[in-house]
Amino acid sequence: MSTTGRYAPSPTGAMHLGNLRTALLAWLHSRAQGGRHLLRFEDLDAGRVREWAYQTTRDDLHWLGLDWDEEFRQSERLELYAAAVKRLDTYPCTCTRRELQEAVQQSVGAPHGPEPVYPGTCQDPRNRHPERPAALRWRVPDESVCVHDGWNGQTICQNLRSEVGDFVVQRSDGAYAYHLAVVVDDAEMGVTDVLRGADLLTATPRQVALQRTLGYPTPLYWHVPLMSDYGGQRLAKRSGAPSVRDLRQGGKEAATLRAELAQSLGWQVGERADLDTLLTLYRESVLS
Repeated sequence: MSTTGRYAPSPTGAMHLGNLRTALLAWLHSRAQGGRHLLRFEDLDAGRVREWAYQTTRDDLHWLGLDWDEEFRQSERLELYAAAVKRLDTYPCTCTRRELQEAVQQSVGAPHGPEPVYPGTCQDPRNRHPERPAALRWRVPDESVCVHDGWNGQTICQNLRSEVGDFVVQRSDGAYAYHLAVVVDDAEMGVTDVLRGADLLTATPRQVALQRTLGYPTPLYWHVPLMSDYGGQRLAKRSGAPSVRDLRQGGKEAATLRAELAQSLGWQVGERADLDTLLTLYRESVLS
């Protein structure tokens, strides 16, 4: 089977170096295997989307030398997500954030793990408030799901019922949830390899569970380290990480930045790096 990979940014602002390094690695992963590469804008959270960010993202990627075979916007694919939700065993949830926090704290044995576990309050219709807008939660299977990560060789397993709980697949404002949308998109687009940030590793088992329930194939996963600033904090748009747009418009050379991104992974390159060199390094250091 030929490789199909993707880079899936959220157009909520200007890209920072962490975003760009992940974009570069995703492109290298697809192209080093002679595969297709997709650009998918994950823009379902309409309140956070900035219209100018679509073109700025394209400009940043093109400046670095990256290309893609097809482009998609999640906001144009709502019918697919609606059809998928209908195939799931869901129930309405009217809990507020405060009520959720209180329910989690009161649940037996809380906290259960690294993230709050929904205790199933709205499974009982008597606990729902019909006058409120309702989210839809998926009734997760009571089973452990294991995922192998190709980047570091780690296998992560989760019991969805005890470590995650029933999670939202459609928000109370009608927006489809990230976990549902990416599962539908990866399947519909024929994505075989998913390379993305390590912050999403613990979310992968629930996505695999959705894939199995919906009858979709499971891609191979590669979760790459996140870039940090000088203080060791993760680079993020909200914390004012320097934007690629500013570097680009300020006269930074793409070849120099490619080398710096490669060096941040421990790859041995000079002060400038072309894409052919990085493709060779990727094959030797990651795929071999």
